[in-house]
Amino acid sequence: MQILGIGVNGHVGFNEPDINLKALTHVIQLADETIKANSRFFNNTDEVPKMAITMGMGTIMRSKQIILLAWGLEKKEAVIKAITGPITTKVPASLLQLHKDVTLIIDKRIYEKLKEDTR
Repeated sequence: MQILGIGVNGHVGFNEPDINLKALTHVIQLADETIKANSRFFNNTDEVPKMAITMGMGTIMRSKQIILLAWGLEKKEAVIKAITGPITTKVPASLLQLHKDVTLIIDKRIYEKLKEDTR
């Protein structure tokens, strides 16, 4: 089982949007959006790591079950692109559309906004 969060830019497991994605575990340069989003855990942006180790999308897709978590209204667009947009490496979470067992758990604010937008 894989439990993942989605970033505001559609990344999962620090697999940042790119032309190509790596399949296996690797070191990645974090996108500016990801650094900014994680700065809340540090005293200032300079303290935020600029690189991370992540499982690649190939490894993630081999999981029997995936749970994707999205908290915060700022992730609404990433969620929409991940579940209804085209499958693209520019939104790594969209690749999860190809997996046979994904559960999406979103907070009430995202749910309410999605409900409003589809009326």
